[in-house]
Amino acid sequence: MDLEKREPQAIKVTPLQQMLASCTGAILTSLMVTPLDVVKIRLQAQNNPFPKGKCFVYSNGLMDHVCVCEEGGSKAWYKKPGNFRGTLDAFLKIVRHEGIKSLWSGLPPTLVMAVPATVIYFTCYDQLSALLKSKLGENETSIPIFAGIVARFGAVTVISPLELIRTKMQSKKFSYKELHRFVSKKVSEDGWISLWKGWAPTVLRDVPFSAMYWYNYEILKKWLCEKSGLYEPTFMINFTSGALSGSFAAIATLPFDVVKTQKQTQLWTYETHKILFLYLVSVPLQMSTWVIMKNIVAKNGISGLFTGLIPRLIKIAPACAVMISTYEFGKAFFQKQNIGGQQY
Repeated sequence: MDLEKREPQAIKVTPLQQMLASCTGAILTSLMVTPLDVVKIRLQAQNNPFPKGKCFVYSNGLMDHVCVCEEGGSKAWYKKPGNFRGTLDAFLKIVRHEGIKSLWSGLPPTLVMAVPATVIYFTCYDQLSALLKSKLGENETSIPIFAGIVARFGAVTVISPLELIRTKMQSKKFSYKELHRFVSKKVSEDGWISLWKGWAPTVLRDVPFSAMYWYNYEILKKWLCEKSGLYEPTFMINFTSGALSGSFAAIATLPFDVVKTQKQTQLWTYETHKILFLYLVSVPLQMSTWVIMKNIVAKNGISGLFTGLIPRLIKIAPACAVMISTYEFGKAFFQKQNIGGQQY
């Protein structure tokens, strides 16, 4: 019986199947979590309206996006301040007055960025984990930490220039020719490294998050399986492990998230000429991550580094839970297909 229970593990899913599973997970996570941030942004706009040209960070648990408020009434996720009494009231009024589609108005930029980033991240993690387990053994506890660090480092590095370009495109409608001129000019003036502005604070937040997340996830998953008397984790075990490990990592890395938000939102600004011609000007924030952290502590105390803890947990916990459980479910599905294929 033990051999029969272990036989499926001999059949591995292919990298393409891992990519399909992670892609499905990213899309489903975006669909489920994006409405939470749409409501949050609208509540923020009501309490502290963003002036024209103001930058803010739009995050749905999978990806962060720098958003520029070009026209307060032209975007569903940012309109003129409403009269909302709370989260549920805002949710109901947005659906009633603007239609249910408004809750997913931030979805397109999320999918453009989150899907490739998630596919790279999860596929690299699984491939690297399998390689290290074959060399070091199945029970080596440092494997999730190392694989999580390398996979996240690679994903952040690949996606960073795309985020910069996408932010530029948000300022106004650009043709591909104009966008190419912008990138070429930026590279010629500041070098290729300029396409990775904001990379350092992103790495400082996401790489430790990834290391802690995967280590805790694997430990919790194994512990819950043992407590349940199961060899293979169920959907609920994956879901619970993902939510808890994501919450732990989110709390620990929040100070770097606060710094990253400050750097991102101060990277871009609008300047308006008398002829009302708008154009985007790059304004890099020169202060280092450490200096920004010291300034935050001096101004608001240690608690300033943990600003936005509850909203971050509300997004991160379900996002991690949905993403990992969908990903594992997808891999299990393909594994069964591969076993069936071998039998026939």
